[in-house]
Amino acid sequence: MSTDAERALVAVFDTPVATHLLQFATTLGFRVALAEPDLTGTRIDGDTDIVVTDHDRPELGAVLRDALNSPARWIGVMGNMRHAGPHVAALRALDVPDDEIARVHRPVGLNIGSKTPAEIALATLAGLIADRNNRPGGPFEQRP
Repeated sequence: MSTDAERALVAVFDTPVATHLLQFATTLGFRVALAEPDLTGTRIDGDTDIVVTDHDRPELGAVLRDALNSPARWIGVMGNMRHAGPHVAALRALDVPDDEIARVHRPVGLNIGSKTPAEIALATLAGLIADRNNRPGGPFEQRP
């Protein structure tokens, strides 16, 4: 299990949600980084969680492919579960195997009915912490 000093969060793409994610994560003791527009030069190790905060960017497939090729602990893309995730087609277009694509979590965070960027960031971090601590409820669990 990681210590607080080892936890890391990389927010991909400069969005309002990323701003709150990095602010909250810093307060919680994460080592943080913003990757815009790609992961080049970003420190990623086995204690790093990567959250892609914009699923409409043209770089989505390449960023996720690079994330999947990294030692990151967890990789997720924000998005609404009612809509098909564009990351699947983007990764398939780059010949990423389905078993690797399945490692990408979408949606991310706890289902608390978040609407604002700050609430989405809070739910995302709560889900990551729950997952990291092997607790139920995180990341996002679909409820009947």
